Amino acid sequence: MTVHSTADIHPTAIIEDGATVGADCKIGPYAVIGPEVTLGSKVELKSHAVIDGWTDIGDECTIFPFASVGHIPQDLKFGGERTKLEIGKRNRIREGATISPGTEGGGGLTKIGDNNLLMMHTHVGHDCIIGNGNVLANYVGIAGHVIAGDNIVMGAHSGVHQFCRIGSGAMLAAFAAVVEDVIPYGTVSGNRAKLDALNLIGMKRRGHSKDEINAVRAAYKDIFHGEEGVLRERALAAREKYADSALVMDVVDFMTSDTSRHICTPRKG
Repeated sequence: MTVHSTADIHPTAIIEDGATVGADCKIGPYAVIGPEVTLGSKVELKSHAVIDGWTDIGDECTIFPFASVGHIPQDLKFGGERTKLEIGKRNRIREGATISPGTEGGGGLTKIGDNNLLMMHTHVGHDCIIGNGNVLANYVGIAGHVIAGDNIVMGAHSGVHQFCRIGSGAMLAAFAAVVEDVIPYGTVSGNRAKLDALNLIGMKRRGHSKDEINAVRAAYKDIFHGEEGVLRERALAAREKYADSALVMDVVDFMTSDTSRHICTPRKG
């Protein structure tokens, strides 16, 4: 066990042999840290937070009461193999949230980037790769093997089916049940969610120019409401037509990359 001399450890906390606690960490009452856990500097565990497994927590993360981080995956195929959970810097993991490590069959790693907010009772399943700056509202459930980009907002009680991808800048409405890939900057809603429109407010908040946003809007119309060819062909045509737009390239690259899921499209009519 390695505990930095500046760490503030409540006397009721349990830190198992082998754990590493960084500088200026604050460990609250009845928190539990497993033997393969590494905490960076200025990590705060509130009372009753439990961190286990081969888990790395980045600097300045805050983990709230009754969060369960790094315990074995909720996967019946899991056979006790040694797999990892990596969590980046400045994440806030609220009350009752659960985050699973990877599985051997899924690559062995669950990874979360920086500056994410996981509100209470959210779940991130095994082998997920989650980017930066995302907001997961209360009771969001992300199944195994999901890949999510950056600056995504997932509304309360929304759920993402295993192996789906969520593009950067997307927004999931509350109670959305996502079973298909969601394009970057798209908004989806509904049980078996469908694409509603573009997340224009999100793009504006991220500082994208009017010209950039207009290019995405035009490409969106061409791809999803055009009459020539199938969806992939229209996406490839948009790559040629809007070659100068980085945002359109984000959408087209996402739509034409390998995936086991269909692309979420607008409702018919």
